[in-house]
Amino acid sequence: MGTNSRKVKLTFLFFLLVPLLTGCWDSREIEERAVVLAMGIDKAPNEEEEEGEIAHLKGKFPTPKEGMIKLSAQIAVPGRIPLGPQTGGGGNGEQKSVVVIHVVGHTIEDAMLNLQQEVADELFLGHLRIIVLSEEMAKNGTQRFNDYLKRNPQIRRTASFVVSKEKASKYMDASPELEPVPALYLAAMVENLVMLGKFPHSFIGLFWSILSSKGQDGYLPYLDIKEDGTIQISGLAYFRGDKMVGKTKPLEIGAYMAAIGEKTGGYGTFVEVPNTDEVVVVQPIKRRTKIKASLQNGKPHIFVKIYYESDIEEKENPDITVKTAEDIRRIEKETEKSVDQAVSELISKTQKTRSDIFGYGEHFRAKFPDYWNKNVREKENWEAIYENLSFDVKVKVNIRRAGMKAK
Repeated sequence: MGTNSRKVKLTFLFFLLVPLLTGCWDSREIEERAVVLAMGIDKAPNEEEEEGEIAHLKGKFPTPKEGMIKLSAQIAVPGRIPLGPQTGGGGNGEQKSVVVIHVVGHTIEDAMLNLQQEVADELFLGHLRIIVLSEEMAKNGTQRFNDYLKRNPQIRRTASFVVSKEKASKYMDASPELEPVPALYLAAMVENLVMLGKFPHSFIGLFWSILSSKGQDGYLPYLDIKEDGTIQISGLAYFRGDKMVGKTKPLEIGAYMAAIGEKTGGYGTFVEVPNTDEVVVVQPIKRRTKIKASLQNGKPHIFVKIYYESDIEEKENPDITVKTAEDIRRIEKETEKSVDQAVSELISKTQKTRSDIFGYGEHFRAKFPDYWNKNVREKENWEAIYENLSFDVKVKVNIRRAGMKAK
């Protein structure tokens, strides 16, 4: 009896462990995959609209009404991606760590099929770090690309999604001196600026989430290539629905972050010292923002209260005396006036394009559900309300440190 029981247990254990032996049956070496690190999307020029009959036969299939796109893919060369600190400049060596391939197509999927036809190994998007969309394409709308990007399980929701002033293909061919892999440099630039408090949280999953909300519009980093070849975030591209309708100046990013309540301060500003012709640089360290939605005479109203903790980082003239409480208070008042004006102008600027990137509509939808269900319901209706939304901004600045003082 004991022997039979032992045989049954061993047989059960055998069948239980057998499935575990097949865990790597579909494994594939990384060298056998074409790893796409970055993609750029532009409108295809007329001379580049000649495509191979790969996804469909010409004249035999109804093609999409939208114009063709040019897809630029930055693909890693196996064995050449550096795994540690490097010496020397990036992208200028004899052996490049990436190769850039340009294809055209009616959709991203169509372009990817054309791309696969030019690459020996299977395309892999699991390490895609950044997608660059040209301003021209962003103004035409992102909806035509979202379906493919959302459906593809390889694409991470934490990948960066940015808008470029120039053609997106230029960013794929860029050779930054600080990083031999352009895609990693671009992605790290966006991520690090968020950590430094110079840009709000931004990744493709967040953009999709905001796009689906009824009371907020999306935003993306806006990139620009300078004359010396360096790349900078030149502002914030803001949307109405899925279409880009405007962009901010770099300093206005700080005003936006203050208006939505990002805690980390990042943008120092020149502030004129009252009763003098001198200026000082005031650097915000922390901020707190309180947003209050209310109905005044039945109409939506927003009150934004912003509290700053700041330091005086630099004096233009070393002889300026900033040592008494009255001196500090005058600079605080001037800073409050400057921030109030910047935030108010930015809200008014987005109202002209009916782009509620601040998410004030979500505050009303949460606090006044009856009003929302009766008067708003759809995102398009909130856009019309936001255009004439009344608001008040109040700023309080507290300078904690004014720098070293000489006796």
